[in-house]
Amino acid sequence: MPEHSSRVALVTAGTGGIGHAIAQALVADGCRVVITGRSAEKGERAAGEIGATFMPADALDQQQTEGVVDRVCETFGGLDILVNNAGGSGGAAPVHELSDAVWMQAFNWNVSSAFWTVRRAVPGMLAKGFGRIINISSMQGKQANRPNGSHYIMAKHALNGFTKAVALEYGRLGVTCNAICVGPVETEMMLSAGPAAAAADGLTYEQFKERYASASMLGRFNTASEVAAMARLLASDAGGGVTGSILNVDGGTCPY
Repeated sequence: MPEHSSRVALVTAGTGGIGHAIAQALVADGCRVVITGRSAEKGERAAGEIGATFMPADALDQQQTEGVVDRVCETFGGLDILVNNAGGSGGAAPVHELSDAVWMQAFNWNVSSAFWTVRRAVPGMLAKGFGRIINISSMQGKQANRPNGSHYIMAKHALNGFTKAVALEYGRLGVTCNAICVGPVETEMMLSAGPAAAAADGLTYEQFKERYASASMLGRFNTASEVAAMARLLASDAGGGVTGSILNVDGGTCPY
């Protein structure tokens, strides 16, 4: 995809897992890619592995999140492709046991962080008449398929709605916006948070994984590179006819 050779991409939370795979794919296409994360040591190492640039930013901090968009634009002269990969949740529990703090953390981590970057990036995209915004969502943004995760389910549904609104407002001005609803991918985050989520469901981590794999038409987890392939298309000129779409890369996952 040679049209990428002059384009600048920002991938939030790109130091590992899905974000790192997307960043690697965009670098391979010739983009100048910036990845963010909270750990400078991990970020510099991850960026060096793929030929990207690391800029520290915590997705839960509005000032840092907006500031990294400004830094990218100042350093590279603009921003063409924005991948909002940051997201997650903690504190798996049924609704009546969820705290306000856990609820708001999930919303800010998945939705506010994307709002902050999009709001900051769109003016520059409009000025050049080109922009690609890709929000990494989840199959749980389309269906409630597991208990003890209402805060995450809520946040990903909201992110999908935000995606459609952005697409509607800017599509005729050259900026597309899509969401990728990802199925289970065994990233570092899943390895870290999965055992607690499994325990909240009364399962071992291996049972938890098997439940998701067995609900997939492929009978397995997806890989980060499979998600990256979809992001690569949406970021390209060839993907310019796709906007406002909530696209599954989930192995054909069905509710269990």
